[in-house]
Amino acid sequence: MNVSFDDLHKAFENRVRLGIMSALAVNDSLDFTSLKEFLNVTDGNLATHIKKLEQEGFVAVEKSFIDNKPNTSYSMTPEGKKAFNEHLNVLEQIIKSQQ
Repeated sequence: MNVSFDDLHKAFENRVRLGIMSALAVNDSLDFTSLKEFLNVTDGNLATHIKKLEQEGFVAVEKSFIDNKPNTSYSMTPEGKKAFNEHLNVLEQIIKSQQ
């Protein structure tokens, strides 16, 4: 099978979006603060990238209140999981083809 960088998903080209999806791949859900600290990004930067992933249908957003404080948590959708796994598979195939 011939694989190229063109087969990678454009939504995951950015390191922050790749980081968001990686973190959500190993956690059922994460709140905004946890993602921000894990990725070491600003509020605005994280919000922008999450919004893009949400628009793609890859991330689900759940808003709630904890101790009367707003809390926003994020999880990977089934479509997001499928797209992310396909992206990782292409990366793996590219790496293997260079050995």
